[in-house]
Amino acid sequence: MKKYKFNVNGNNYAVKITNVEGQTISLEVNGTPYEVEMEKEVKSSKTPKLVRSSAPRTSAPKAITRSAKQSNVVAPLPGTIISIKVKEGDVVKKGDLLMTMEAMKMENNVLAEHDGTIDSIKVSEGQSLLQGEVLVEMA
Repeated sequence: MKKYKFNVNGNNYAVKITNVEGQTISLEVNGTPYEVEMEKEVKSSKTPKLVRSSAPRTSAPKAITRSAKQSNVVAPLPGTIISIKVKEGDVVKKGDLLMTMEAMKMENNVLAEHDGTIDSIKVSEGQSLLQGEVLVEMA
C-alpha cells in the first residue's frame, strides 16, 4: 500500500502499510510485521500501541519462530546495545549470553531461548532499538 521512511534517534526505519481494517493497521517495520491498533479519539499526541501479529504474548517477546528451523531473538524492551558476545556461525545452547543491552537505565542480558547456531546478527554495538526489533536470527 504505502511506504514511509522514519528516522528515530539516528536510526532509519522503512515502514510499509500492508492493510487497514477499521482501527487495526497491518504494517512492516524493516521487514518485521506488526499490527497497530489506533484509538478512535486522540486528544493529544500519542504513540500507537504495537501488537505482535504472530501470537498473543504473556510477557516480553523473546523468540519468534519464522520456520521450523529458524527463529528470531527480539529486543524485550526499547534500549541500546552495549555489547555483543556472539558472532555469526557460533553454536549456542539455551541460556547462553548473546548480548547485553541497556534499557530503562539497567543492563539486561539477552539469552538464547534454545540450542542453535547464530545465522546472522541484525544489530551493532551502540545501536538504539525498539521493543520487538530483531536482534539475532538463529537456526
